[in-house]
Amino acid sequence: MARTESNMMPLGTKAPDFSLIDTKDDKLKSLHQLSGKKGTLVMFICNHCPFVIHVNKELVKLANDYKKQGINCIAISSNDVVNYPQDGPDKMKLHAKENGYPFPYLYDETQNVAKAYDAACTPDFFLFNTNLELVYAGQLDGSRPGNDIPVTGQDLRNAMSGLVNNTPISQNQKPSMGCNIKWK
Repeated sequence: MARTESNMMPLGTKAPDFSLIDTKDDKLKSLHQLSGKKGTLVMFICNHCPFVIHVNKELVKLANDYKKQGINCIAISSNDVVNYPQDGPDKMKLHAKENGYPFPYLYDETQNVAKAYDAACTPDFFLFNTNLELVYAGQLDGSRPGNDIPVTGQDLRNAMSGLVNNTPISQNQKPSMGCNIKWK
């Protein structure tokens, strides 16, 4: 597995808009339809990446915890499905069901959304405030497959709590790390 760091989009950047098919219900959904009252977390993930598999349970827990507090989570898969068929929309639907994803799991077939966000790896996290301005772009926590650090979601949870509680969010943000997005 190739370790790729996320690109650090400048804080304050407006969230690029999109409309993508949600593989859970096969309906077209936009960023504005899915954004939360207090904030919106856009996550680039995929089915097969060991880094994502390592944190899947925490992503579900985090989404459930913060949805009640007004932050909606959105997952997007942008991988090339010709060379990585395990990341195709039919498999995404099954994967979302098996993992109990409480968030939409959108398919970025053209990869234009990943490029607009400058996403580089899976998982890659972008947290936006109510004005859809970036307040956090970084890692979930320090855990990686095989490093024996427990998965807690601490870094992202701290940022999300800051958003909910209107407290400062640290600008010292460590990049996420995972498998590179599989570009066409």
